[in-house]
Amino acid sequence: MAFEKVETVIAGNYLEMEGEEGSSKSTKGKLSNLFWHGGSVYDAWFSCASNQVAQVLLTLPYSFSQLGMLSGILFQLFYGIMGSWTAYLISILYVEYRTRKEREKVDFRNHVIQWFEVLDGLLGKHWRNVGLLFNCTFLLFGSVIQLIACASNIYYINDNLDKRTWTYIFGACCATTVFIPSFRNYRIWSFLGLMMTTYTAWYLTIASLIHGQVEGVKHSSPTTMVLYFTGATNVLYTFGGHAVTVEIMHAMWKPQKFKLIYLLATLYVLTLTLPSASAVYWAFGDLLLTHSNALSLLPRIGFRDTAVILMLIHQFITFGFACTPLYFVWEKLIRVHDTKSVIKRALARLPVVIPIWFLAIIFPFFGPINSAVGSLLVSFTVYIIPALAHMITFSSAAARENAVERPASFLGGWVGHYCINIFVVVWVLVVGFGFGGWASMLNFIHQIDSFGLFTKCYQCPSHKA
Repeated sequence: MAFEKVETVIAGNYLEMEGEEGSSKSTKGKLSNLFWHGGSVYDAWFSCASNQVAQVLLTLPYSFSQLGMLSGILFQLFYGIMGSWTAYLISILYVEYRTRKEREKVDFRNHVIQWFEVLDGLLGKHWRNVGLLFNCTFLLFGSVIQLIACASNIYYINDNLDKRTWTYIFGACCATTVFIPSFRNYRIWSFLGLMMTTYTAWYLTIASLIHGQVEGVKHSSPTTMVLYFTGATNVLYTFGGHAVTVEIMHAMWKPQKFKLIYLLATLYVLTLTLPSASAVYWAFGDLLLTHSNALSLLPRIGFRDTAVILMLIHQFITFGFACTPLYFVWEKLIRVHDTKSVIKRALARLPVVIPIWFLAIIFPFFGPINSAVGSLLVSFTVYIIPALAHMITFSSAAARENAVERPASFLGGWVGHYCINIFVVVWVLVVGFGFGGWASMLNFIHQIDSFGLFTKCYQCPSHKA
């Protein structure tokens, strides 16, 4: 009965918000609701799936060339399940935090709840500071990676400009995301983004099978520990896209329905990543070790150019996904988060884009940077910290007794949850951060030694570099 009351409170606030923002019966109002105001379970699913499988789709064949076919498939399945588990934990902690605050009559209608605020409310300021540091740094580099990917992709249909110049151009284009107020306003973009990635994934799969294996193809991986764990951390990064889970939940009308959405999104993503990565690696083998972008090995035809253009649009969308939480943090810092003026908020957000632009020019290492971010930032942001936070939040008998969300009995109740959480923490700390951090940083340093910082055209043919 207590949970039903809580659900009413949460749903009530969101219905009121929807009534204020999208109640117009005019044609303009209906179109706005259709394309702009999203908050349903389906919107959340599209947001999660679209955000999870962006440019990383193009680097997973590269990871397979480092891991080998069997390890590549197994790591995708393993980290897909683990990522879904920690997204589930984040959703439980969000509902717990929001319920406690709404019992204290706190109104969130003009305030977007973020992960560091959940940690603050449940565990105190030290957890807030750690969560804020890791989350913001991860999202910063997540945005950098999308910008690098834009330059890397467009180069394959127009190499008249080098990749650094394309980075300048797409940095300016991506800065327009400052005009999108919140995740609720990504309704049509999330849908289109997932359709674009679906096309690209199946293009990679079918084109590789039709192309067939290159002459003398070799599948020698795994060959070294460095390459193996570098590849594994890129897969860890792939299924660590739930750093924006809290913001996506907050955009829902009934966020308590989020629990299984990320798992369902992951299952769909696996139908894209497993066939495409396997097919490209089968066709090109060890050639991928020096071609981190899978599109670079496929012949230039209309279907490939279409895939490039669609991925460019999707990377623009994913840049917005990664950057919007940073916009919120910045707005709160300079105290403009509560304003209703879209123009004022957009102008206030612009300084956030500048360091992203700069870092993309310094470290244009498409592929290796994913692994470095995965091991050093994703490992803590979306795996270790949520698992530890869940265990500590419900460590007392009173907290477990009064928990808004009860643990699933088929997973062993509280004991089962704690066992899974401990496994996640130990595995990611040792394998993801430990071995993965060591390997990905060695590989990253190797890229700097080979190409240098501010390199003009990373992995371009020598006559173009």
